[in-house]
Amino acid sequence: MKKIIALAVIGAVVLAASATAGVRALGGTITADGSSTVGPYTIAAAEGFQKKNTGVRVTVGISGTGGGFERFCRGETDLSDASRPMKNSEAILCRDNGVKWIAFTVANDGISVVVNKQNTWVDCLTTAELKKIWEPSSKISNWKDVRSGFPDVPLKLFGPGTDSGTFDFFTEKINGKAKSSRPDYLATENDNIIVQGVEGEKGGLGYFGFSYYEENADKLNLVKVDGGKGCIAPSIETVQKATYKPLARPLFIYAKLPSFKRPEVAAFIGYIFNSEKAIAKKAGFISLTDPQLKKARYQYSQALKRAFG
Repeated sequence: MKKIIALAVIGAVVLAASATAGVRALGGTITADGSSTVGPYTIAAAEGFQKKNTGVRVTVGISGTGGGFERFCRGETDLSDASRPMKNSEAILCRDNGVKWIAFTVANDGISVVVNKQNTWVDCLTTAELKKIWEPSSKISNWKDVRSGFPDVPLKLFGPGTDSGTFDFFTEKINGKAKSSRPDYLATENDNIIVQGVEGEKGGLGYFGFSYYEENADKLNLVKVDGGKGCIAPSIETVQKATYKPLARPLFIYAKLPSFKRPEVAAFIGYIFNSEKAIAKKAGFISLTDPQLKKARYQYSQALKRAFG
């Protein structure tokens, strides 16, 4: 009976996602770290949640998906933002450290390839051309060598660092193997630095999550990608319908099970799925499809039972 009452109370807190009559006000600190792509989503969610729950503080770090999982699997954080699924090696680290977790899909994304505003010669690149530019053996250093007819302009590359889930995903889809990339580019976990780099170089090219392009559309040109079925740009429609291939992907938040047992953490995740479309819109992300949201809410209900049942 006590378990049933406890689950009912937690459910009430979560559904309300705020302090309500008859339910103890939430308090405490929730720590998150990880993907620079997912970070803005978690920050947007935290801002809305904290307005309803003034006793809760949500801190969000940006150390890359890999760096976030390292901290998470050492038990240092409650949540890990990830732009790719956890690797087997990371899952083993979590297991060895006794860290049990729950993974939630929270949004969708289309990795965006961008160039400088002065770049008037490229509207679309094929995946073969992207591989030609980014593969480990690539010596391409000028746009004229990418495609016949392109001008004689030095090619300057900017992209995520090796701890980034975006780096893992992009290299796997374009070069055929995760982390397989030419090393001679400006690598950073800070997507704003990629924006500044491409913006400052006429021959600049880079890639990052869709939300960062949306934030900086006035500074950069978006390049369409031809994955074999014509040139397609990332958008809500092309990502949700999976026509933006091969660079569309889901985004995740991992919750540590002992942390999820804390009412404020469970309520925060519940708030995300109660407000998912509003959070995605505020942060410039592509919301879950109805089937994805239905699945996420079911996983969440099962996680509640697992944690509090």
